Amino acid sequence: MLLREFLVALVVAAAFLHGSGSSTSAQTASPQAASPDQDAVQRAIHDYILEHPEVLIQSLRIGKEREQQRQAALGKSMIGSFRKELLQDENAPILGNPAGDVTVVEFFDYRCPYCRQMEPSLQKLVDSDRGLRIVEKEFPILGPASVYTARAALAAHRQGKHKQFRDALMAKKANIDEATVLKLAEEVGLDIDRLKADMNSPEVDREIDHTREIAKALRLSGTPAFVIGSELVPGGTDLETLRSLVDDARHGLN
Repeated sequence: MLLREFLVALVVAAAFLHGSGSSTSAQTASPQAASPDQDAVQRAIHDYILEHPEVLIQSLRIGKEREQQRQAALGKSMIGSFRKELLQDENAPILGNPAGDVTVVEFFDYRCPYCRQMEPSLQKLVDSDRGLRIVEKEFPILGPASVYTARAALAAHRQGKHKQFRDALMAKKANIDEATVLKLAEEVGLDIDRLKADMNSPEVDREIDHTREIAKALRLSGTPAFVIGSELVPGGTDLETLRSLVDDARHGLN
């Protein structure tokens, strides 16, 4: 309500100034100089904002939400263009049922705290829905350590141990660094020499680069993010929302 009142006041003030400026323009020698009426309106606006800072905060919040909605809509419109790359990426690890009838595509970073917060919900979703297939898209955005970890995960996939390695990484509470990655890789039985070689392979380079290209096209700027049917979900969400989106995709509502 305060925001609407403030905007009405600005419109009234603008109309007043326009009328005042039109009637005095011929007599004004310096068009840059503010009139007493203009000074009074500017002071009134200034004082109003000081007395009601929540108006400015609300305005900024609404602007941010609208921009997020616009970006999400643009990203959603691009899902169809990348459907094959999202659903049938042979180099991307798969969780759940590889032959599932519904696919959830997750863009994530192992070092992202929000991805870790989503992990229990995602695991419950997989456990409760035997027809669910999850495509893991490595989207390392939190610096060199994230890139190193993503490379190691994709290399572990080439040894058929991605799930074990992923679980070990997600169970690690401390910040993940290169030493931690190699230690966990050894603990789950990975061939470390082969892992290091595969981490620097052209195939791993292409997978990460291609995921970045898709994320850019979808207007994704953070992790986690999900593609479920034709819906794009940027950021974390709750278990019930995930289930609802999966049900919609299963029944062809998207």
